[in-house]
Amino acid sequence: MGAKKDKIIIGLSGASGICYGVRLLELLKQIDIETHLIMSRSAQVTLGYEMDMKVAEVKALADCTHAIDDIGAMISSGSVKTRGMLIVPCSIRSMSEIATGVTSSLLTRAADVVLKERRKLVLMVRETPLHTGHLRTMTALSEMGAIIAPPVPAMYAKPQCLEDMIDHTLGRMLDLFDINIKQVTRWKSKET
Repeated sequence: MGAKKDKIIIGLSGASGICYGVRLLELLKQIDIETHLIMSRSAQVTLGYEMDMKVAEVKALADCTHAIDDIGAMISSGSVKTRGMLIVPCSIRSMSEIATGVTSSLLTRAADVVLKERRKLVLMVRETPLHTGHLRTMTALSEMGAIIAPPVPAMYAKPQCLEDMIDHTLGRMLDLFDINIKQVTRWKSKET
C-alpha cells in the first residue's frame, strides 16, 4: 500500500481573476498533492465571462470536487488532515464570511475549519481600491492566522506575458505551503 498524498483545498470564488485558480489546479496536478476543489456559483459565472473553459473542465483538473452546498463534505471536518486551503481568487463577500465565522457555504465553512485547526489559509483577495471596512476585515483575518495575498506581479522576474505573472504569483503562494514549483523566478542580486 502506497503512502497517501497530502491534501490541499482549493476554493474558487466569484471575484475576477479566475484564471489564477484554474492555473493553480493545473500546477498542482503536476505534483503529488491531492486537490479538493470547491467552486462557488459566482465562480462558475465568472468563468464564463473570463475564460473559454467549461465548469466540467475546471472540475476535471482537481482530484476531488465538492458541491458548494455540501456542508457535510469531508473537508468540512477538522478531523480530515490537509495542508490547508487557498481561495484563489477570494471575493470580498467570501473574505467577510470567513472573518465573521458566519459561513453560508462549504467554501467558507472549509476556510473556517482550516483556521480553527491552525492550518494555513491563503486568501488571494481580488479587489481594488479597498475601503476601511475591507482593510479592517483583512486585519481581523490576519490576526486569526490567515494570510492575505493579493495578486501582485513581481516585475524583477521580468515577465514576458500574462502567464508568466500568473505562474510567479501562484508559485509564491505555494511557497507558503513549502511547495516549490519551477515557474518561480527567484530574486538574484546584481553583482556590481
